[in-house]
Amino acid sequence: MELRKKVVCGIFVITLLFVVGMFSVNAESLNLQSSIEQKLIRFHVIANSDSVEDQAVKLKVRDKVLQYISPKLKNSKSKEESEKILRNHDKEIIKIAEDTLKANGYEYKVITKMGKENFPVKVYGNITLPQGEYDAYKIIIGSGQGKNWWCVMFPPLCFVDITKGEVSYKENEKRMKQVLSTEEYDAVDNTRKKNEIKIRFKLVDIFKSIEKKIQY
Repeated sequence: MELRKKVVCGIFVITLLFVVGMFSVNAESLNLQSSIEQKLIRFHVIANSDSVEDQAVKLKVRDKVLQYISPKLKNSKSKEESEKILRNHDKEIIKIAEDTLKANGYEYKVITKMGKENFPVKVYGNITLPQGEYDAYKIIIGSGQGKNWWCVMFPPLCFVDITKGEVSYKENEKRMKQVLSTEEYDAVDNTRKKNEIKIRFKLVDIFKSIEKKIQY
């Protein structure tokens, strides 16, 4: 009987330590995640629909916009500077997008949005960004009901060889390390620990969901 009590107590202590440890890890991950969110600007081009034609013209709009804005953002030294550049050239970006659509036989209207939006976990080459609320510049074509193409505008990861659609892993690493701390970069680098990153961010998502339920 005495042995049984000791076993039960032991299991209770181990379980308690595990729960405390999980909360500690999640608190650390949440802080890290929040820090990463605040340092980036995402770029999204959203198609009118998921039809083959709408998805194809979406990429043509992306190409033309990036060709225009790349030289202006490439040497930006801060998130604030990039935001200012985007706002100052917003009208030109809309015109380029609409002109590209018209040149391809489409009359879709284009609107742009700059602000904070909630996004799920996303992978861009060797970078896995956690779910969270990011500043984003969005180009919405027509009804905006189609899949989107996305990348990171600050630091500037979008500016690859557009004609080949390649993502430069080395350039991504170099630019992200200029903005993120070593710990933050390690958290988003998926080349060495892809599964661990996905599991870690998934745990944070679950933790956030439970936290919201408790609040309400």
